[in-house]
Amino acid sequence: MKMFCYQCQETAKGKGCEIQGVCGKKPETSTRMDQLLYIIRGMAIVNRVLREKGVADCNASHFIIDALFTTITNANFDNAMLDGFIDKGLEMKNELIGTAKKRGITLPYMPEVSYHITKENYGRLEVVEAGGALDEEIFSVLHDKNEDIRGLKQLAIYGCKGMAAYARHALNLGYEQEDIYAVIENALAEISRPDMSVDELFSLVLAVGDGGVKAMALLDKANTSTYGNPEITKVNIGVGKRPGILISGHDLKDLEELLIQSDGKGVDIYTHSEMLPAQSYPFFKKFPHFAGNYGNAWWKQVDEFETFNGMFLFTSNCIVPPRPKTTYTDRVYTTGVVGMPGTHHIPEGSDGRKDFSEIIERAQKCQPPTEIEHGEIVAGFAHNQVLALAPKVIELVKSGKIRKFVVMAGCDGRFQSRSYYTEFAEKLPKDCVILTAGCAKYRYNKLPLGEIEGVPRVLDAGQCNDSYSLVVIAMALKDALGLKSVNDLPIVYNIAWYEQKAVIVLLALLSLGVRNIHTGPTLPAYFTPDILKVLREKFNIGTISTVDDDIANLIDTWPTMTSCVEAD
Repeated sequence: MKMFCYQCQETAKGKGCEIQGVCGKKPETSTRMDQLLYIIRGMAIVNRVLREKGVADCNASHFIIDALFTTITNANFDNAMLDGFIDKGLEMKNELIGTAKKRGITLPYMPEVSYHITKENYGRLEVVEAGGALDEEIFSVLHDKNEDIRGLKQLAIYGCKGMAAYARHALNLGYEQEDIYAVIENALAEISRPDMSVDELFSLVLAVGDGGVKAMALLDKANTSTYGNPEITKVNIGVGKRPGILISGHDLKDLEELLIQSDGKGVDIYTHSEMLPAQSYPFFKKFPHFAGNYGNAWWKQVDEFETFNGMFLFTSNCIVPPRPKTTYTDRVYTTGVVGMPGTHHIPEGSDGRKDFSEIIERAQKCQPPTEIEHGEIVAGFAHNQVLALAPKVIELVKSGKIRKFVVMAGCDGRFQSRSYYTEFAEKLPKDCVILTAGCAKYRYNKLPLGEIEGVPRVLDAGQCNDSYSLVVIAMALKDALGLKSVNDLPIVYNIAWYEQKAVIVLLALLSLGVRNIHTGPTLPAYFTPDILKVLREKFNIGTISTVDDDIANLIDTWPTMTSCVEAD
């Protein structure tokens, strides 16, 4: 075994990648990430103690969220960049320990606090220490021999990774909350305890979910306060005649700076994959060179980038390692926590801004994109816009013209089994409306599914972090219909997962008490039979089966909107 990683849905054989990541991650890259995570666990332990004394270091909290973010699937494949993270993590941990000593604060004796590794051992799975012990036995995912304990600890870590991503995007816009950092650092400190019980870990996982709700609410506030509330928007999916820059990822601050710096420079800016929802924000619409959306979900980039002909900017996950003979690698730029060998990285300047002049100048010399599709898609159905339509929606609900809402949020992926979601959307009864957020929508958002008296049957709330909008919509519907619980609503959840942002969305829903969630296309490998049994008992979590059976079970059974209103 050269590595072990099972944090994503496409993990080898559904159990764990042991030779190389299916995502393209090399063993030495995976090991660096494990080492980095172990280092920030030590930082979290110390910073939690400092927080209890009122002297927590916010810079340490910022580094912890960045370290978590950079280890998300398809974010960073660059060993040199990860080495920099490890260097800084060790330095900052020592500074935190020094602060505690100067203030006479006693720290708990835990291996994570005292852990150190020399540079020549970065990325080495087995490092023999002076006492003969193997480092791998300390920082490896497999260090916890009990599969249930291990699975719950990793579930908490993966939830923290998703939460950290949202916290970083909010911080880039000047918004942060100390209690979000406290949740993350408490989780990292608690999983470092060797005596954690299964019951304690389940409680910890739900606490992470509660932190996820706070992080999504904070990011929603940051985005809407800065760029306005998303509005119903017809997005062009064709191309223009000028060269372009294709921006992917989730960070709206990077998009803002790119649009400002490229204005009047003769290039068009196109969104890709998870950046599509940016088309619906009023602020961005004022830029005439904000041309439209090019392509589909993240995993198709290795083909679609070949036809775009221009430059590429990755602001967050999901970047995919290019094929050996690809033509576009040298035209890819990354920023933030994203890294890929053979590409170019744009750092943040001392003033907090980024200089995109190089990518803009290179774009000016490129050929225009080759059109791969044409027409329009409709986006912008975040909570503010849907609630503006509430009277119409409630009328359709009470008249029985809308029978059910189906939440089909989450991620897309490469596996053929993902065709399930396209077929499910196609076969849904015509009186059902899909609520979506995340790149899972690319499986059906271009299908001619029609409308119900002017209300589109696919309401696209945005990115995976915009799943918060779906919660707000559900709560508003509950109140409007006079129901006691969100679980009384005929809203069914058929959520696709791929990586850790989908994990925090799931944990957030569970922390709010949402039940009857179905997930697929496969279960996480860290859901052991015992963990799954508890989740089924507490939350009635289910898994997808066949499209026909799931429609029969989820759609053609009580409750319907009419039955809820009548029961009330």
